[in-house]
Amino acid sequence: MEPKTKSILIIDDEKDTLKTISDYLKRKGYVVEAVDSGQKGLELVHDQRPDLVILDLMLPDIDGSDIAAHLLEDPLTCHTPVIFLTGILRKSEQPKPNRASAKRCIMAKPCTPKEILDRVRDMIGAAEIL
Repeated sequence: MEPKTKSILIIDDEKDTLKTISDYLKRKGYVVEAVDSGQKGLELVHDQRPDLVILDLMLPDIDGSDIAAHLLEDPLTCHTPVIFLTGILRKSEQPKPNRASAKRCIMAKPCTPKEILDRVRDMIGAAEIL
């Protein structure tokens, strides 16, 4: 049986953020889909069921926390890990990752692609299951 490459959906209205994070994670071996609206993101989550969602909390069409609540309410997506990105939190206020919150974490913007990759690996592992 072939190993399954891990998939990530990025939902962020900042096109530079989408491109930078998406390109970096693709180079690290992940399958990445990136969209700039909450509505598109919700549709893709249900169609593709990614292994992880990277979600901006402040989107123009649907609030990121509303998207997260929708994911939690749906039995098909309630176990999908989410990394929340926000510009309203300073890095010094960012909670440290721990096993108890392995399915949800929040990261302050700006953050580097490497910081996001580290968190992705903590939550879903390397790009391929070996």
